[in-house]
Amino acid sequence: MAQAAAEVTEVADGPGGPIRVLVAKPGLDGHDRGAKVVARALRDAGIEVVYTGLHQTPEMIVDAAIQEDVDAIGMSVLSGAHMTLFKAVIELLDERDASDIVVFGGGIIPEDDIAPLREIGVAKVFTPGTTTTEIVDWVRAAAGPATAA
Repeated sequence: MAQAAAEVTEVADGPGGPIRVLVAKPGLDGHDRGAKVVARALRDAGIEVVYTGLHQTPEMIVDAAIQEDVDAIGMSVLSGAHMTLFKAVIELLDERDASDIVVFGGGIIPEDDIAPLREIGVAKVFTPGTTTTEIVDWVRAAAGPATAA
């Protein structure tokens, strides 16, 4: 068991240490099961996860991301406010000179909104039915050591 854990850590760790991801539930939406499932899958894959809990403002999310020195922010949005919330987080990261933090998310997001989200800087949008393996693999590729500047 210890050897398996060491191997997972070795895969997740890069030159600067393990990938660190902040998982956030912004806004008034109180449904956090999906965010917790993703957080656990990332953690089980050897990725360090900071879970912010419910009802976070964009300012709280960006503050926590900078304080925790994360490589990525994953946001779960089920409330329909995804355009506003993602845009606010991206703008705050830019204002705080932290645009190197990769932003991704998921939830109930209409297909027509995915391209505009990508245009404002959201690196990836996961929709219902995405497996946790797909999310873990994407996070490793997008926020792993090969992407570090």
